[in-house]
Amino acid sequence: MKKLKIYLETTVFNWFFEPERDFYKDTHQLFDEIAAGKFEAYASDYVVEELAQATEPKRRMMLDLLEQSRIEMLGKSDEVAALAQQYVLHNIISKKHRYDREHIACAAVNGMNAIISFNFAHINRYSTREKTDLVNRLNGYPTVQIIMPMEVIDVEVV
Repeated sequence: MKKLKIYLETTVFNWFFEPERDFYKDTHQLFDEIAAGKFEAYASDYVVEELAQATEPKRRMMLDLLEQSRIEMLGKSDEVAALAQQYVLHNIISKKHRYDREHIACAAVNGMNAIISFNFAHINRYSTREKTDLVNRLNGYPTVQIIMPMEVIDVEVV
């Protein structure tokens, strides 16, 4: 069976270090399953830039987690920038939320099956999923599911 190609958006690294958050255990399980080789996991230079804006010591912890995990890095590209700009032109994600657009575009351009995100303000929303999927397909890119970790991790069957 082919492994899912998943893109980890910045919020997933944040959730890993916040035990009071809902889905904290699911986030840790996701990283365990990545370490076990269950997924082809990716992040990007956009994630690194965004993580670098956090305050210490959390910035260092999140960047270390990224470095120590079995996560492949995707670079920036003009193709990602062009698709991200389409999201602005179609009033999906505002110009102000650059990284949010770039995460979705990077995942689409690089053929990810899913983006894992806890960004419920701009990324993991019904309207964003619907509209970015339409723009992606109009521009020749595949559908990228925008989901939370518990939608791909193994759950115990009772």
